[in-house]
Amino acid sequence: MKFSIVITTCALTLLLSACVQEQSPETVSELDASSLSPGLIHSDASSKVPTLTSGSVQAEADFDGQGEALVISQAEKANVVGIKRHVNRMQTRDQLARFQLKEMPQLSSLAAPSVHQLANPFVTHRDKYAGVTANPVKRVVEEPVSTFSIDVDTGSYALVRRHLNNGVLPPDNAVRVEELVNYFDYHYPAPQDKEAPFSISTEIAKSPWNENTHLLQIGLQGYLPADEKRSPANLVFLIDVSGSMNAPNKLPLLKNAFRLLVKKLDKQDRITLVVYAGSSGVVLETTPGDQQGDILAALDMLSAGGSTHGSSGIQLAYDMAEQAFIEQGINRVILATDGDFNVGTVNHDALIDLIEQKKSQGIALTTLGFGSGNYNDHLMEQLADHGDGNYAYIDNLNEARKVLVEQASATLQTIARDVKIQIEWNPALVSEYRLIGYENRLLKREDFNNDKVDAGDIGAGHNVTALYEITLAGSEQTRIDPLRYQTKTEYRDNNESELAFIKLRYKKPQGKKSRLIEQALLKQQIQSSINTSSDSLRFAAAVAAYGELLRGGEAVNQFSYTDVLTLSRAAKGEDKHGYRAEFINLVEMTDLLDSRG
Repeated sequence: MKFSIVITTCALTLLLSACVQEQSPETVSELDASSLSPGLIHSDASSKVPTLTSGSVQAEADFDGQGEALVISQAEKANVVGIKRHVNRMQTRDQLARFQLKEMPQLSSLAAPSVHQLANPFVTHRDKYAGVTANPVKRVVEEPVSTFSIDVDTGSYALVRRHLNNGVLPPDNAVRVEELVNYFDYHYPAPQDKEAPFSISTEIAKSPWNENTHLLQIGLQGYLPADEKRSPANLVFLIDVSGSMNAPNKLPLLKNAFRLLVKKLDKQDRITLVVYAGSSGVVLETTPGDQQGDILAALDMLSAGGSTHGSSGIQLAYDMAEQAFIEQGINRVILATDGDFNVGTVNHDALIDLIEQKKSQGIALTTLGFGSGNYNDHLMEQLADHGDGNYAYIDNLNEARKVLVEQASATLQTIARDVKIQIEWNPALVSEYRLIGYENRLLKREDFNNDKVDAGDIGAGHNVTALYEITLAGSEQTRIDPLRYQTKTEYRDNNESELAFIKLRYKKPQGKKSRLIEQALLKQQIQSSINTSSDSLRFAAAVAAYGELLRGGEAVNQFSYTDVLTLSRAAKGEDKHGYRAEFINLVEMTDLLDSRG
């Protein structure tokens, strides 16, 4: 009986990676392509993608990076063995990458990604990410104050997962460490009532990757009513139905994601469905949330085609949101797209001005990203930031459930706006500090007291985590040499018990003037070992170290993926939905894929 074996692109890449790691002592400078079976690799002139063939084995390269399955019959398994034998002769993955470019000329015309991303020839790298430069270490005597805006976005974590599931490491700029850390719930104590919209928790212990530094965790936990009851919602679904959305992981996944949210609505809610492609239009006029049959029927009608006139769609969505505006309720546009705005007036500055204007009128903007190949992560994050909303990337239906069902209140209902954190370090006790992540959320010192400066928002039940790596005064080894001509500054004698002073500012959802919360970080809170700290701190440290390693690992010394696994497994703790277990699996996969050592 004949049967088929299905091997995904991701699985094949991991197989090839394992073969390289287990190679024989024989070294070969280049793979002898002439020794492969005739027709192993050729270019199909009738298509835009190269084709890998062997006999009747055939797999089209998926340039959206979605891991199309390779279907290989039982009689053809010997060909896979032959490929494995040749890969075994390769000295490094770099040689594999060079071979793929040499033998697949159509791939060589693409913009060259970094070497470790070339391990999978079936992925293009046309997605757009903002540049990220890691925060430097700072001396307290020179810059004693650190100020930044909070960030509840989690899009980066899902993007990292998508790349790994496709068998490649993510581009460095796709990795925003704070978004990886904030993907997880750290079970901070909740505030007792909504008059205090969030609680503040701090914990400090030895850093797991540097014996001369300590790790400070600052956690905010948003208020969530006991019955999770939220305000009535006026939601406008703004859905991209352009041709670029015609892929299984785009419009079909988007429709299924919104179906999950629709089932959480009731008669107090109002739903409008706006679509855009070459032009925009209203598919479903404002409809009560309990009329789910009508809403789902409108979703089912959607199909993809045409170019993307996103700015036109956003204007129409805001117009519809204004018509159905709910006083003292939730008024929000939810934009779902791959971010490929390619026609019409795509003036991003004008678009942002419009979003900020509508935000001031009480209509927020949330962005949900889908797909790959032409995905604009930078634009999606930027639009949500300016729209007092949050940004998530939906790579599978489970992520849609997390964002739109499990965290529906946090996604939809804002409990605190323009949340800023400022820390003044005590130079008598702390000599150096480094903020981990939040590179695109840094604020000037004077911005903290300026209520006109925008900052991040917290939704109902959201928790936010920030990590600092600090060096205590008198440490045997510091990371920055002291200045030659600077004399010791005189410090106050009455604050020897305080490591730092933490200040937070926030506004009520409808408020114009900010409120201030202050809290001292005490020396007596220092724990002598990371092993005696809470699961919360240890798991957050593991995730932060993982993010640093994905970006090259310069800040975590010799800390390795193995160390991340050890730390995260020991700190896994309560894991109701399995997100921490999934993280551990992703670290294991990354360790196999990363050839940088």
